[in-house]
Amino acid sequence: MVDRLANSEANSKRIAVVEGCFGTAGQPLAIPGRVLIGEGVLTKLCRKKPKARQFFLFNDILVYGNIVIQKKKYNKQHIIPLESVTIDTVADEGDLRNGWLIKTPTKSFAVYAATATEKSEWMSHINKCVSDLLEKSGKSPSGEHAAVWVPDSEATVCMRCQKVRFTPVNRRHHCRKCGFVVCGPCSEKKFLLPSQSSKPVRVCEFCHEQLSSASGLPPRSDSYSRPRSNFGSNNVSEDDDDDDSSD
Repeated sequence: MVDRLANSEANSKRIAVVEGCFGTAGQPLAIPGRVLIGEGVLTKLCRKKPKARQFFLFNDILVYGNIVIQKKKYNKQHIIPLESVTIDTVADEGDLRNGWLIKTPTKSFAVYAATATEKSEWMSHINKCVSDLLEKSGKSPSGEHAAVWVPDSEATVCMRCQKVRFTPVNRRHHCRKCGFVVCGPCSEKKFLLPSQSSKPVRVCEFCHEQLSSASGLPPRSDSYSRPRSNFGSNNVSEDDDDDDSSD
């Protein structure tokens, strides 16, 4: 089915429409053999709160972006190669229902569909695309994935020391290894996580010790310089270097 659609005019037009909706804010998506499998709005669990995002599933990539005008204009395009994707279901909790995790070595996050049927269809199609890609390439499924970040709203105190309460002065940070929301003193060190960045990234004290031990390296004090406190800010998270910082 996918192979038959690959070079069809209808598929080319659908992909061109998606490219047009992103405009100059997105990368070209039309390449030989690429097929648009489906699209829809999913709720992405972002750092500050859940937000609606437009998702497009192709036979080799997953694309999503911010909705500016539904079905007309999107921005902040993100492209995820499906070869590196694994997915896991998420149990329903309160208003967050019909969800699953999208996990990759670079970034992992939860998304939620409007209905259980939509969730089942999305997961089935993603798994089929990943399976087909791995079969063609002969590669094995990715065994490494980035931690899913705990949302800011789920931590009023540091998840490591359990002492520091977050305020406009005591700001939230995220450990790139475990995804916990931690205070500044508990996350002063950095460690190189090649799958996430070419530069050392912020990790909590616990993960830094674990990573240093596993690598056989002595613990290092690659500490952040403390930024000046912004007393007038209502933003109590300091992870603005995340690629979804607007989330």
